[in-house]
Amino acid sequence: MAPMWRRLLALLMVLGLVAAACGSDSDGGEVSGGYKIGLVTDTGKVDDKSFNQSAWEGAQAGAGNVLGATASYIETEESKDYANNIQLFVDDGAKIIVTVGFGLGEATIEAAQANPDVMFIGVDQWQNDALPNLAGLMFPEAKAGFMAGALAGMLTETNIVGAVLGTDLVPPVVFFKEGWENGARYTNPNVETISTYHPGGLDVAFGDPEWGATTARQALDQGADIIFGAGGATGNGALIEVAGEAGALCVGVDSDQWFTVPEAHPCLVTSAMKLIDVGVAELIAQANAGTMEGGNYFGEVGLAPHHDFDSMVTSEMRDMLAEVMAGLDDGSINPMP
Repeated sequence: MAPMWRRLLALLMVLGLVAAACGSDSDGGEVSGGYKIGLVTDTGKVDDKSFNQSAWEGAQAGAGNVLGATASYIETEESKDYANNIQLFVDDGAKIIVTVGFGLGEATIEAAQANPDVMFIGVDQWQNDALPNLAGLMFPEAKAGFMAGALAGMLTETNIVGAVLGTDLVPPVVFFKEGWENGARYTNPNVETISTYHPGGLDVAFGDPEWGATTARQALDQGADIIFGAGGATGNGALIEVAGEAGALCVGVDSDQWFTVPEAHPCLVTSAMKLIDVGVAELIAQANAGTMEGGNYFGEVGLAPHHDFDSMVTSEMRDMLAEVMAGLDDGSINPMP
């Protein structure tokens, strides 16, 4: 059990954070109410500019569409605090609790079993046995990675592409990596891939931008001219490092990182997106309406716009990407053969 001071501090965070907008009545005025939505991050920060931030934006959007609802969050410092942080929201009367990340899966299941009147949404948490009050928000990361890799395979001039990744203890990270490599090979059989997982565990793998930058630099020094950063703040460190390399390109993850990591503008050609914000908001709406089904709910993936690099992506490349996306959708292309 966490020390009492830590529990009191976390409770103050729950009660005191100003979060998602309150619902509005027909006259546009604020409506106060007690409908509480809580979000527990993994050990990355809520403003990690990718994974946790996307979920938090979805929670805020979901709360904004529920009359009288407010949302707040707790940032988990250590994985041993997952269960305690979830319980703080239960004790505070939250109606919906969103937990973000594979690592919270077990604690979320236990909390859902113990609190059948609370609705739970577990982001990146596969449900083997469906509980009526727990939806696992899942994404086909291999497809998103494959699309990004297919573009990289066409854009690389050195025939070497790299990936800086969070831990391989998290299946979605592995799916991103495998899809990325297979997509690059699909459009460029001569491509070489350099992919590196963070060597640390869940507590550190997604919050280490210095390691991300160093690892990206190593890949650049080995000839890679396009780097995929897929690991929260760790991946962001890689993107920022690549941005300082003239002529190199980078690919973001989870959200369109053009808007979240402006330091990467000099290299960011696209992002392999999981529409986490949309999925969380949709599930909150379903939970509030009483229509959310337990088990697994699959969100959407896609490629972000090319922004300043739009002219670099030729019509032939766009045609190939359209072919790849169609093949992934109809199953004729397997992103993880």
